[in-house]
Amino acid sequence: MRSLWRTIDRGTLRDIALVCLADAVVGASFGAITVSGGLDASVPIVMSLLVFAGGAQFAAVGVLLAGGSVVAAVAAGLVLNARLLPFGFAIADVLGERWWTRLPGAHLMTDESVAFALRQDDRPRRRAAFWICGVAVFASWNLAVVIGALAGRAVGDTGALGLDAAFPAVLLALVLPSLADRGTRRGALLGAGIAAATTPFLPAGLPVLLSLAGLLPVARSVTSAATATQADPAQEVR
Repeated sequence: MRSLWRTIDRGTLRDIALVCLADAVVGASFGAITVSGGLDASVPIVMSLLVFAGGAQFAAVGVLLAGGSVVAAVAAGLVLNARLLPFGFAIADVLGERWWTRLPGAHLMTDESVAFALRQDDRPRRRAAFWICGVAVFASWNLAVVIGALAGRAVGDTGALGLDAAFPAVLLALVLPSLADRGTRRGALLGAGIAAATTPFLPAGLPVLLSLAGLLPVARSVTSAATATQADPAQEVR
């Protein structure tokens, strides 16, 4: 673990700390919303430990609070978490080759840990960023959920506090640097358009999955560039 701290730079550590702070606010709101909605405090706490997926947890609890079945709640969470499948391919090199690193790595894989890993230039830094962010977010999220669940009855209307805006704001801040690239920006706009166009007609979660189609032109251009570089190494630019 000490080698991980030595590998990563202070700026990244600072950014991870800020993300943990924002996630803690969202985690506390999740615990409070769940308990104030009438569910037992053990529900958000156990769910956060075993599922550890903010969006999926909010979706599942939303289904339960709306009167839906447990099966429907699980299905909603699975649909939202399906986006993690391409994430796994993107950071497969940082999880190692042994099952005892891949299993906890898969559990700690979130939008934030993947985003920080992909921002790094080499494998050691990607590995350090992923594991430090994953462990830190897991600890801060679960601690905050416990606090929020215990204080849920006293918080009242958590939606009026605007706590739900912190999570998307953090994700937007993480992806903004990547949008400087024209190809990535076009893919993001295409994916957003697909999601917006299909949201009125499809169940929650499916538009997000369909928005991944916006990555196809980006993947095609990256593959073409890689092929050209292999054919003529002199074209490689760093």
